[in-house]
Amino acid sequence: MPQTTTRRRFLQAAGLATAATAFAPRTLDSSGAGRRPDRPNVVVLIVDTLRVDHVYGNRAHTPNMDALTREGLRFTRAFPEAMPTLPARNSMLTGHRQFPFRGWHDYPGLLQMPGWRPMREGETPFTSVLQRAGYWTGYATDNPFLGWSRPYDGFRRSFNQFARRGGQVGVAGSQYRVTDKALRHWLHPVIRGDPKVRERVLRYMANGGYWHDETRSFAARVYSDGMRLLDVAARNRPFALVVDTFEPHEPWTPPRKYLDLYGDPDYHGPEPSKPYYAPVSRYIDPSIADTVLARMRALYAAEVTMTDRWLGLFMDRLHDLGLESNTVIVLMADHGILLGDYGWTGKISVVLHPELAQVPLVVIDAERRLAGQSSSYFASTHDLAPTVLAMAGVSAPRSMNGVDLSRIFHGRRMPDRPFAYGGYANAHYLRSNQWLFIASNLPENYKLFDLQRGEHEDVVARHPAVARRLHRQVVEEAGGKLPYYPDT
Repeated sequence: MPQTTTRRRFLQAAGLATAATAFAPRTLDSSGAGRRPDRPNVVVLIVDTLRVDHVYGNRAHTPNMDALTREGLRFTRAFPEAMPTLPARNSMLTGHRQFPFRGWHDYPGLLQMPGWRPMREGETPFTSVLQRAGYWTGYATDNPFLGWSRPYDGFRRSFNQFARRGGQVGVAGSQYRVTDKALRHWLHPVIRGDPKVRERVLRYMANGGYWHDETRSFAARVYSDGMRLLDVAARNRPFALVVDTFEPHEPWTPPRKYLDLYGDPDYHGPEPSKPYYAPVSRYIDPSIADTVLARMRALYAAEVTMTDRWLGLFMDRLHDLGLESNTVIVLMADHGILLGDYGWTGKISVVLHPELAQVPLVVIDAERRLAGQSSSYFASTHDLAPTVLAMAGVSAPRSMNGVDLSRIFHGRRMPDRPFAYGGYANAHYLRSNQWLFIASNLPENYKLFDLQRGEHEDVVARHPAVARRLHRQVVEEAGGKLPYYPDT
């Protein structure tokens, strides 16, 4: 059954760990001269569009992510400081805050959205820092921007091996033929009238063709590439490997065995595989809204479970190679997605609630310290890089202004961080123990939520002074007036 964990098991006893290490592959690559195999390896697993309630909660079967959570330290309040896809990855990889997006302009090959830019001069990916310290580095992804856009040519060349997969957003000359019947099946009438959505789903299907064969899925391709890189990495220790899958990013065309875990198995009608980034009321008639949103949620959860299965197969390979006992592992997402929450679907820059703007973050220490425990520290995407560097025993460059979260493993005091803040396009948020504040960068359209009362009642009219104070706090933390780009 797809919800069953893979055969992977984590090594727990010291004797088993020692035995596994004894039989692990040795360094065979002559370029490994000067490496320090006593240093821990690093594996970072990035999953796009992964809602925190589908990993920490019970919204989806994720046995392999659950296994990682049992072996690591779970951060229950991790909020991206920069969103969406590309700003979040720049944040994770460089350890440098990206928000506010000052000096931004449009870059060919990237989306025309504030924050979408290549890494700046002086921002160094943690993988390059580790490489200079003697680590072999690899990256496997189907992210269409990191993997294929011209502004990231230099980033791709910085790795010993970079494996990229195309097709998430479509490539020319696909080997799969999509029939009109199949296309109509994945285009529910509520989304069928938009030619851009139709073209996106068509290209996605043509380059995947996985609704009957999950081995063609993008998650399967990326984690298979990750396994191949892992085989090479095992001979070139210590290594740092990032496996970055775009799935479960929409569109969603999961095999039926996954979909039936969440949806009505008797339903065989058209599927809403690509939600609009819009209010539900704008494109779904109220009479069918519950049914359509339920199918969207089922499609998404099915993709999460399928992605989890292939992540588990990657972890199987790590175990089979005897590498778990000396490997730091991090699982993190860039953001989530709205599935009817607060009356919206998609990713909306001014709806920065946990369904979109909170992420799972699990950090596994090589010695399994604090396994199964959790921390409520306000963690963020730009903490990833300084954390893995510290766990590898490598000094972080001054450009990294994130927090080393591994201090918790050693019982050291964490820097004060009483709130999380960040931005998405032309909007920003601040989240504290008591308040969630969301606003446009202009500034205008303040929204305020008292977290003791929940996140569905905007109380800004009752607490205008609080909203103004929190806005000033964001501006102060961000170093001055926030930029606003009216043409985006």
